[in-house]
Amino acid sequence: MTKRIEEIVEYIRSHRCYKHPVFKHWVAVNPSPEAIGAFFHQLQCFCTATRPGWNFPKALEILGMQMESELLQEIVDSEVDHGPALATMAGFIVNCAAKHSICPNLYDRTAVEGKLKDYSDQLLGSLPGYDPETGLTVQTQKAIAVFERRKQKDYEPTLLNLGSALALEMVSNNHLIPGEKYCLIDRGLYEATMEHPEMRYIVEHWGALGAEQQHEEKICKAVASVLNEETEALIIEGANGLLESLVSFWDLLDTALLQSGYKSAARETVKIV
Repeated sequence: MTKRIEEIVEYIRSHRCYKHPVFKHWVAVNPSPEAIGAFFHQLQCFCTATRPGWNFPKALEILGMQMESELLQEIVDSEVDHGPALATMAGFIVNCAAKHSICPNLYDRTAVEGKLKDYSDQLLGSLPGYDPETGLTVQTQKAIAVFERRKQKDYEPTLLNLGSALALEMVSNNHLIPGEKYCLIDRGLYEATMEHPEMRYIVEHWGALGAEQQHEEKICKAVASVLNEETEALIIEGANGLLESLVSFWDLLDTALLQSGYKSAARETVKIV
């Protein structure tokens, strides 16, 4: 990487979002099935919004960034079938936490996601700005809105999108997926392993051969190739916009469902070592 891309990468790594304690708090609290369902409803809706490329790859091509367009399209294509796997994993963890079958058919995505929304409505529905139709908090809505910009084709939003994509893939690879593995598998709360077929989402995204590592490498290559004095400010602005919206997203879920909302009602706390 060039010195300039290394500086942007280091900026993202230094942001509070990159090492947010939400997953450590999950382990400490050992949340109820309802809290897990509400958490996953917000998370899966956010993840769903990050997958479509919309006009982003095409905009790069129009601007003469053919190689960058191809790299972004490869990322988009690899995410196509991950939604059902995330829903299956979420339903599986809810069932494990409840110790009975709340989601009887883990491969019925509509039914599983409906149950997750029910829990979100129950636990988060009274928050200001909560949308009862989608079941989204204000913070989740703002994080999702970052990716609406991918529908535009102009120069400035396209450069902002590159920065947002860089921040997203770095955080996903180094915080989100490791955090999920830590609280759902490593700490033993649910007796889940990487061998469970229901945990395929983690398997496909984790580690040196996982999807997120591939995505991070591709977006770093794309950003580095277009980074110069003219593009740098917009790329940093785009990265910061995603980081700030995502840290607010984590703060809300942490406060409402983990650190405060369920701490006193935790069934069993687990010491973080």
